[in-house]
Amino acid sequence: MFDELKQLEVFPTAVDLKRIDPSLNMRRFYRMSVQPDLFGGVSLVREWGRIGSRGHMLVEQHEDEGKAVNALMRLSATKNRRGYKLPTER
Repeated sequence: MFDELKQLEVFPTAVDLKRIDPSLNMRRFYRMSVQPDLFGGVSLVREWGRIGSRGHMLVEQHEDEGKAVNALMRLSATKNRRGYKLPTER
């Protein structure tokens, strides 16, 4: 039963949000992930658009992983206020 230990994710490094409202014909996604770059820094990769389309991408450079995770959490909170939810939430 306890053979497999799983670390809870206190500071997520990836977030996948969706906003679906059939009355407004709205089906959007917003994806963010923290990834190392080739120069020793860390990037916050943001992707967004209509579900089923290619969407847009923006890469933000950060000095360290902590600052990138802080930016991810700040953007995630903003998107939650605008109606974006995790796919499992309703």
